[in-house]
Amino acid sequence: MSENNILDTLIIGSGPSGFTAAIYAARAEMNPILISGMELGGQLTTTTEVENFPGYPEGITGPEMMVQLQKQAERFGTKVIIDTVVQVDFGNQLGDTHTVKTSSGNDYKAKTLIISTGASAKYLGKEFEEKYRGGGVSACATCDGFFYRGRNVVVVGGGDTAAEEATYLAKICKTVYMVVRKDYLKASKIMQERVESTSNIVLMYNHEVVDLKGENNLVAQAVVKNNITNKESILEVDGYFVAIGHSPNTKIFEGKLDLDETGYVNVQPFSTQTNIPGVFAAGDVVDKKYRQAITAAGSGCMAALDAERYLSQITH
Repeated sequence: MSENNILDTLIIGSGPSGFTAAIYAARAEMNPILISGMELGGQLTTTTEVENFPGYPEGITGPEMMVQLQKQAERFGTKVIIDTVVQVDFGNQLGDTHTVKTSSGNDYKAKTLIISTGASAKYLGKEFEEKYRGGGVSACATCDGFFYRGRNVVVVGGGDTAAEEATYLAKICKTVYMVVRKDYLKASKIMQERVESTSNIVLMYNHEVVDLKGENNLVAQAVVKNNITNKESILEVDGYFVAIGHSPNTKIFEGKLDLDETGYVNVQPFSTQTNIPGVFAAGDVVDKKYRQAITAAGSGCMAALDAERYLSQITH
């Protein structure tokens, strides 16, 4: 690739953070290319209804929102390429060029990279989870809990994530069954106390969900098994929330970017700047706390602005 073909900005990932970064970068005439990954739109493509993103008073489906974000990014000149990044080669000095290789065999060189590869919710890998995905199965209480207002739900997990999801759902749901495989909670002491002091959370130690039942791919019952007695019982629930954590999509960056102990990209305080000059990170690949579309979009905006300032710095 010649010097003239070196991009100002390359964006990896196509969720709210990636497309928002693309919108800002394109409007700043940075001529961005966005490599989408094979799941165009990221986690939101598996969310049936989005009702908490500002500007959509009637709500919108996740896939519809991502189509609109893509159209907006392309309107300002973003080139979207459906491909997957398989290798990165970062420069280490101010002004160095960064190289990205994709599964289709293409190489891209850019002065700035914005990493928006997101994170994937961990599921148990059960067949029934896939069957009822979008019909009662979720991995985000703050995203989907509203749809189960006044109803019964089950939360799977015993750590801080599960405790947070259960206490959140308890505020809006009738009964929250917290199904824990072991005979204790792994959650922090304060979260354990919150769970135990919430009257409509039913703790089910030494249990696991072995099946979901319902018509038209809508959850109506959860089959749970006691791991000590092997006795099965039925819970009348409309929602099944997996709360065993998330995994950031950062495997290709291991050993090349500064990551924390769980694989999330470390960035400088109040910035999206990574430890590599000209490489920025935004969205759920950085955020292990909020994990919302709106916060991801906000950090995508920040990444584009940071990249624009960096470009100005190395060209003047």
